[in-house]
Amino acid sequence: MELKKYFPRFLVPRKKILSEKDYYLSTEISKITGCSVQNINLYREAFSLKTSSKKPTQNYERLEFLGDAVLGAIISCHLFSTYPQANEGYLTQMKSKIVNRKNLNKLGEHLGLTKFLQNDTSSTLSENISGNLFEALIGALYLDVDYETCKKVVLERLLTPSEINKLENKIVSYKGLLLEWSQKKKVSIKYETCEEFQANKNLVFRCHVWLDDEKISNATETSKKKAEEKAAQRAFYILNKKQSIIENPKDTA
Repeated sequence: MELKKYFPRFLVPRKKILSEKDYYLSTEISKITGCSVQNINLYREAFSLKTSSKKPTQNYERLEFLGDAVLGAIISCHLFSTYPQANEGYLTQMKSKIVNRKNLNKLGEHLGLTKFLQNDTSSTLSENISGNLFEALIGALYLDVDYETCKKVVLERLLTPSEINKLENKIVSYKGLLLEWSQKKKVSIKYETCEEFQANKNLVFRCHVWLDDEKISNATETSKKKAEEKAAQRAFYILNKKQSIIENPKDTA
């Protein structure tokens, strides 16, 4: 009987057998990242939605918070080393193009991350859920492996330099672009938005863009934010025909 206490020293720990659901999650995550999953609990949490239950439950939001910070650090360091002559404004714009919600949603949708949700998804999902899950995945991966491995996965498999380069000339926000241009030119850009009811009684928002005292464009959309961005886009094209708005911000200021 005394020998029993010595047995654990020589026994190889048995690997925990995963459930069918966890095995599927582990296998699919490994396909995406190229890394073996060490702690399946992290990925369960990364793909769990907040519930209406009064009892506190784990969901993706904490890992989304962490993933946002880790992704920001990875992209900032990559841009800093890739564009040694770029000024701070250019680096900030490029980072914004990469980690903005629209682009992260696109990345999350491409990976099909919503299919890994652990909850019953009969309820309507947020329009940003794919981007949120993408950040939660980065947070889980960072904790499951380490920063350097996580960085390698992001830049070699998820957000490759070639994909980042494609975003270089992409305009993410026409409203932001017009604001920056107006400040440089010392002119006034104003947005005047009001509610309208269409013939079918649907409520829409109409936005007019003013350049000083001249009304230069307008647009209608289902939300105030969308209407302003659409009107700003039209204003950009009108103004860009008269003078070049986009300048090369790579040069050091």
